[in-house]
Amino acid sequence: MSLRRTDSFGYQVNYLGRLFTRALERRLGQHGLFPGQMPALLALWEREGISQAELCRIVQVEQPTMANTLNRMERDDLIRREPDPEDRRRVLIFLTDRARALEESVTALARDASDAAAQGLDDGEKGEAMRLLGLLIANLERDVGV
Repeated sequence: MSLRRTDSFGYQVNYLGRLFTRALERRLGQHGLFPGQMPALLALWEREGISQAELCRIVQVEQPTMANTLNRMERDDLIRREPDPEDRRRVLIFLTDRARALEESVTALARDASDAAAQGLDDGEKGEAMRLLGLLIANLERDVGV
């Protein structure tokens, strides 16, 4: 028996993710940002002064991908890199004033994309969707060993 896209949980979740990325892309472009930068920005808005390896672990991105993202972010004056005063071999990542100034408007745009995705759901349904997504993420984190 073949598997139809509409019956495939993985396909549906992946498709939702691609659509959400497009919705973010449309909104973030006005600031010269890209959806691929959002995981790093969100993590650094929570806690900056971390290494690239720590950032990779937090957002679950491979080192080469993160290196490219950070290079672009540095070029676009979103981050700066500084040697770790306790271990000169490590480099720590900090937000620039530009990135800090963007936090409020960019997170509002991300919320707008989330609101577009959740249109028609009441607060209870949104909470349940988030609970279920958290469960799915936890299941797959265990499955892949995160």
